Amino acid sequence: MFRESPSTGVQLMDYSQESSLEAWLSPPMIPGYIVMASILTLMLQLRQWPTSLLWSLTTFPKRDTLSGLAVSRRENAALRLALQRGGLTAFSFMVARLLGCLVFLGLSIATFCMQTRRNGQDRTGIQPGNASKDLTVWGGIDNTSQLVLGLTALYASLLASLSLLTSSKSWSQRTSTHLSVIAFATFLVFAYRDLWPLMTFTKTPQDIREGWLVWAKLLTLALVGIIFPLTSPRQYTSLDLTQGPVDATAADHGVDGPVVEVHPEQTASWLSLLLYSWLDRTVFLAYRSSHLSRDQLPQLADYDRAKNLVKKGFPLIDTFSGSKKRHIFFGLMEIYRKEYATMAALVVLQVLLTLTSPLAVNRLLDHMEGGREGAVVRPWVWAALLFIGPTMHSISFQWYTSIGARIAVHTEGILTQLIFEHALRIRVKAGAQNPGVSEGDSHSSDDSAGDASSTEPGDVGSRTDLSSSAKRNVEADRTPPSSVNFTGRINNLITTDMSNITDSKDFLSAAIEIPLQISLCTCFLYYILGFSALVGLLVMLILFPLPGYVANRFQGIQVEQMKKTDARVQSVTESMHILRMIKLFGWENKIGARVAEKRDEELLWTRRRQLLQLLSNMINFVIPIAVMLTTYTTFTIFMKQELSASLVFSSMAIFDILQSQLHVVSWSIPRILQGRVALDRVNDFLRNSELLDTLAAQGGATDVEELDIIGFRHATFAWSEEDTGLIAPSRRSFHLQIDNEVVFQQGRINLVVGPTGSGKTSMLLALLGEMHFIPSRPNSWFGLPRKKGIAYAAQESWVQNETIRDNIVFGAPFDEARYNKVLYQCGLERDLALFEARDLTEVGEKGLTLSGGQKARVTLARAIYSSAQILLLDDVLAALDVHTAKWVIDKCFCGELVRGRTIIMATHSLAMTSGVAHFVVTLNSNGVVIGQGALFDATTQIDDLIAEVGEVRKEAEQAQAQDTKQEVTPDGKLVSVEELVEGHVDWSALKLYLVGWGGGHPAIYWVLFLVGMTMTHLSKAAQPWYLGYWARQYEGHTSTVDVSYYVTIYSSILISTVVLYSFSYTVNLFGMLRASRSIHKNLVGSIFGTTLRWLDTTPTARIIARCTQDINSVDGPFALGLSSLIELTITMMIKLGAVVLLSPSFLLPGILVAVVGGWCGQIYMKAELSVKRELSNAKAPVLGHLGAAITGLVSIRAYGAQEAFKVGSLARIDRYTQAARAFYSLNCWVSVRLEALGALFSAGLAAYLIYGQSTMEASDVGFSLNMAVTFSAMVLWWIIIFNDVEINGNSLERIAGYMAIEQEPKAIESGRPPAYWPASGDLRVENLSARYSSTGPMILRGLSFHIRSGERIGIVGRTGSGKSSLSLALLRSILTEGDVYFDGIHTSSLNLDALRSNITIIPQIPELLSGTLRQNIDPFDQCDDATLNDALRSAGLFAAQMDSDRGKLTLDSDISGGGGNLSVGQRQILAIARAMLRGSKLLILDEATSAIDHKTDSVIQSSLRTGLHDVTQIIVAHRLQTVIDADKIMVLDAGQIVEFASPKELLEDDQGFLRALVDASEDKDMLFSIAKQSK
Repeated sequence: MFRESPSTGVQLMDYSQESSLEAWLSPPMIPGYIVMASILTLMLQLRQWPTSLLWSLTTFPKRDTLSGLAVSRRENAALRLALQRGGLTAFSFMVARLLGCLVFLGLSIATFCMQTRRNGQDRTGIQPGNASKDLTVWGGIDNTSQLVLGLTALYASLLASLSLLTSSKSWSQRTSTHLSVIAFATFLVFAYRDLWPLMTFTKTPQDIREGWLVWAKLLTLALVGIIFPLTSPRQYTSLDLTQGPVDATAADHGVDGPVVEVHPEQTASWLSLLLYSWLDRTVFLAYRSSHLSRDQLPQLADYDRAKNLVKKGFPLIDTFSGSKKRHIFFGLMEIYRKEYATMAALVVLQVLLTLTSPLAVNRLLDHMEGGREGAVVRPWVWAALLFIGPTMHSISFQWYTSIGARIAVHTEGILTQLIFEHALRIRVKAGAQNPGVSEGDSHSSDDSAGDASSTEPGDVGSRTDLSSSAKRNVEADRTPPSSVNFTGRINNLITTDMSNITDSKDFLSAAIEIPLQISLCTCFLYYILGFSALVGLLVMLILFPLPGYVANRFQGIQVEQMKKTDARVQSVTESMHILRMIKLFGWENKIGARVAEKRDEELLWTRRRQLLQLLSNMINFVIPIAVMLTTYTTFTIFMKQELSASLVFSSMAIFDILQSQLHVVSWSIPRILQGRVALDRVNDFLRNSELLDTLAAQGGATDVEELDIIGFRHATFAWSEEDTGLIAPSRRSFHLQIDNEVVFQQGRINLVVGPTGSGKTSMLLALLGEMHFIPSRPNSWFGLPRKKGIAYAAQESWVQNETIRDNIVFGAPFDEARYNKVLYQCGLERDLALFEARDLTEVGEKGLTLSGGQKARVTLARAIYSSAQILLLDDVLAALDVHTAKWVIDKCFCGELVRGRTIIMATHSLAMTSGVAHFVVTLNSNGVVIGQGALFDATTQIDDLIAEVGEVRKEAEQAQAQDTKQEVTPDGKLVSVEELVEGHVDWSALKLYLVGWGGGHPAIYWVLFLVGMTMTHLSKAAQPWYLGYWARQYEGHTSTVDVSYYVTIYSSILISTVVLYSFSYTVNLFGMLRASRSIHKNLVGSIFGTTLRWLDTTPTARIIARCTQDINSVDGPFALGLSSLIELTITMMIKLGAVVLLSPSFLLPGILVAVVGGWCGQIYMKAELSVKRELSNAKAPVLGHLGAAITGLVSIRAYGAQEAFKVGSLARIDRYTQAARAFYSLNCWVSVRLEALGALFSAGLAAYLIYGQSTMEASDVGFSLNMAVTFSAMVLWWIIIFNDVEINGNSLERIAGYMAIEQEPKAIESGRPPAYWPASGDLRVENLSARYSSTGPMILRGLSFHIRSGERIGIVGRTGSGKSSLSLALLRSILTEGDVYFDGIHTSSLNLDALRSNITIIPQIPELLSGTLRQNIDPFDQCDDATLNDALRSAGLFAAQMDSDRGKLTLDSDISGGGGNLSVGQRQILAIARAMLRGSKLLILDEATSAIDHKTDSVIQSSLRTGLHDVTQIIVAHRLQTVIDADKIMVLDAGQIVEFASPKELLEDDQGFLRALVDASEDKDMLFSIAKQSK
């Protein structure tokens, strides 16, 4: 094929010896074939040839094709064309590419002409017999090939012109791609002929006789085929079909009109994409600023926007959007099929590139060992390969990572939105608890949902249902799925399960990378070590089950450890939700001890898991070493071969790769399994959740809607399809039953009445379709015509964490006149005057800013303001005092805004509403309709309904918020903004961990750890050096080398490494456990010891996040990251020291690499910390929006506001996606740069050792390269781990911040009361004043009174008068001034736990735990069953259940979280029973019976009077009948006592406040009678 030229002696390609077929298959012909393929492809793609192409060439783009850009009239067609090509920059590249093609065409023509002329000149000197040989040769390429290359250049020029001039964007992109492929292929042909020979010792460039022309061609082709395609900006096309394509760069060129800002990734060049240079602006912006805000992050790309993701993904995974009924996994694979195909190809490329470094090391060392004579490739090529191979591997790996991260973020967005939308379809109580509830007096699942609303990332990070009792946690596995807490389950799905799903995205590693990598490594080892490599492989196969066995054990321990973690998280979560009750009851120490017990159990299993992890690490370390030892022993002893540096160090690199694959196996398999389980859980939620009847095609209201009827006929309703009534005694079932026909009157006010637990709320929810409809007869139906619009005011008032105005308007058009009327009629004008920001005041989490009555009126105002014609109102008057309730009835229910509208209202306040009611439906305690019609007709069967007067109420808000509004800032803000920490982790926070790690002797433990770790890695560094030393012994001493001796020494080094590492790891493990225990204990103690004011301004979800998410971060990522950082730092110092020791001149390059790497890492970390914090903050709104929506799910569906909430969810997902995409891209940005820097260091060292250190031994060179290559790889990992420590250190900072919050006084020895105290309930108050904060106004002013032991004192007053504040002041829960003496001892001298444990308060909001009824009223197992039943009887439970035939509460009845399966009245009964069991001498009841019917309330008051005659009782109530028989009544107004005397005395004062209240009551005469009879 080659022959020597007679004139120059240069070897030239000789085609004369080839057949014609071989000539046509020669490399110069390849571009011609590609051209033919290109022409054929374009012809097939062109539908109208050549008309459309000619039309596109002769038509310039119109103005309306420029994506809405209003190009000014002065702009010419050329500029418009440039803008259509993506801007002037992209257009300039296209022009330059056209010029390059023309230059290459000219060079090809010049070469052809010169060859033709040279052939003519040489023809006279050619022998006739040799004419056929020499006429075809000039410069190595024959005339035919030159002609083909010329035609290729001509075709490339035509493509460049077409891509530039055509008005068709698709044709421009298509021809550009064809041009790039052709130019690149042509460049490869010339590179093979003329560049490759320069890399060898034996070859010469084949076109050398062309002179400068060949190098000009190479340069031109490199520009056209490589540089321009890689560096030219890409054209951007919007995915939004309504928007059309947009020029992202038009603003830079002075174009008028709107310009849409796009993500820089969408217009970045391919080189910028591969190197992530499009992030440079963001990175350096972050470096120059203190914090990078969200607005400074790159805008979302079209393909990242949630609405586009939903549009793309839902049809493949959501059955309601047309998806097949299949597992969601297959739908996700269909969505990402192209991405995973690309990732699979990248995995194969990575595996191949991984072998470049071992190959280069082998060839370099072989060259130094004497292989120079037979070498073909020059050594500098192998040195360059040490840079090119790792760099290309880094680029391909980061590309793979980037695609995987995009898949993860997209999947998280799609599934989060899908779960959210599916939650809007689910029947709430069916998803929240066991089938059925006792009654429907409250859709209390909303409350349980609210407990978990507005959570931060990881708030609910456990996989155990939060509704399980702590004492029954061991039985969690046997809990039926239906007992799952609805919101807790969803939070688990979109936090823990979503994280597991996205973490399992790398399943291609297990499927492709691991088997392919092991196979290629084995082949490489066989190539250099022969049969011994197969022996080593056999040993690996024999030992491989060991990691699997350990992994199985590890998984079992992991499951147990997660159960303990879940139990601890559950305990902490419930404790934080009832933290106010814990503080008011003085339970801090007892609950703290319970939480600490859970923590100790968790850490015990953590220790077992970490010790098993140590065993796994040792196995993964030993297996490759055993394989290596077996291989070398077989190679030297049995095969009688000699070790050499090239064999040792290249095979060591392969063994390191095999070891890394074992780590990949142990790391990826558990993640994949966890991802599968998580995906199964999501699939189960989507496929098996119980839906509303209308969505499940089971509704019975469809036919009736057309008849415009509101009511029922022969209908039964249950809370679940599975509710058959055949359940265990501890499970409770409720059915609403309408035996005949109930039709509500339209355009009038209808009432639904009945005793506590009768199902009044259930009837409203049944109308809304929230309950499962069970037809009783063929003609059964129920109907609610939604076309007229529905408004719903829930009994448990639902408000969003928005302003008061936003809560009332609720997305409707704002009509100021109507809005002002609503405020007036709902009695909100006076309340708004109390706020400086008026209706722009934020209501806070769960309406914290508002009192219970204010929240109820805001909820009512929302319904009244709406345009709905049908209003369903659930006991909206219960939280209002008499005056406010009468105002609402007179002004609102009799006003013009409700005239002609249909109102259906469930209420206890029958006497107050009887004057406006036109139709009444009565229910009994079994949920059966027993009467309907006019007021008298409907209530004849329940006499107590006639006697019932007042204000029966639901759960309103925290007790202290009932009377006195919380302080808000002038701008309306109440909830404190979470502090955003900037910069590096604070030293005080780090010191907190370091001191906790060391325990009582931190210096000793840290010295042991650091010394042990240093010795470990010195021993590891000695391993490759000793192998090189062993190989060196074969140089001239083959017969005297004692293999067994060197094997023994090497084995000893390995054993010492294992022992030292085990010691260091164990010291670190126990230090981590000490720190975790100490930090958790201090955090919980600090939160338990804080003030109620701090709790008011801090969302519960944020507190839970500290105790769950942040603690988990400190336990895991931070602790492991810190120890890994220390270990990696020691390793890098040792490896760099080894390189410098053998090559001192490389100290400066090593320092330079460290400095540049550190600077690059510093830039990266500045941006990464900012983005990570934005990412954490962006997750909370997603969870908060979901929690708020679930809390008000019934209201949302009633108002038909699902779409608005879906849009809100999409917006929050977009914010999270924006931060997440930037976060993952930043990782790729720094990885590419640092890995390239490390590869450059290794390549530079290799070149120096080859050309600058000719006297160095090959074994020392191999050792230096081994140290350098590993050091280079560790630079990136050091930066990444350091950054992870910084990021996770943010959790440590947040924990440290919560340890510095305001605290209540700590217990001291002198604060302990005498053992006999209190002997009586005597209470004396002198000049008591109180405020909520040190800067806030006084809410109590100079109160003085004396209450004798055993007296019953009633406290009344308007909203905001200070009733509940007085209760808090007596318990020292707010800042007080003055003197309070309880049984003769000044309360300020007592420890708070002693004071509060001897005073019992029953707040209006009854706090209940998940578990049994017994565990709720006796949480610390202090009483027997007889005592518990007596307390329940005294609290009125048995009286309330007297008429009920089924579903009665017993001590073993299950109570869901927050008491979600009980009515509010039932919850208050249990709270009263719990208080009675405490046996306190002072009992404070703060609206404790507001949600209880008149009959049950009478039983409770009788028990309080007779059973607690020696207990001082302070009763705060709106219901006058509750306090009218008290010994004395205290009337408060504006924080001052205006009246305090017996009821009889107060009623004798015609101008008195109490007299005014009684005169306004419907039962004035009865109240006067009771007051006269009282003592």
